[in-house]
Amino acid sequence: MSHGVQPTKFDEGRLAQVLISPIVSEKATSVAEKHNQVLFKVLRDATKTEIKAAVELLFKVEVKSVQVANQKGKVKRFGGRTGRRDHAKKAYVSLKPGQELNFSGEAA
Repeated sequence: MSHGVQPTKFDEGRLAQVLISPIVSEKATSVAEKHNQVLFKVLRDATKTEIKAAVELLFKVEVKSVQVANQKGKVKRFGGRTGRRDHAKKAYVSLKPGQELNFSGEAA
């Protein structure tokens, strides 16, 4: 299996679903300022190349790299019962220098 540049041919409908939501938290904000990265909650079966293609397609920016982290769902009590929150996958998307993400919809 070669790790060269592969042609990115993805189904646009699938790419529109890959990114669930941006993560807005203190940690996400500090990572954004320090490393020019943006955090997203993504589908659990999403691949790095899919995430990269989805961000480039939806936000019209150039992505340098993608790191992913699987987050286990916390065990919580709901009334008298114990339950578990859903597992989640987070993507740390590094943007190329000079690129900026604008969540209002228009390209930066």
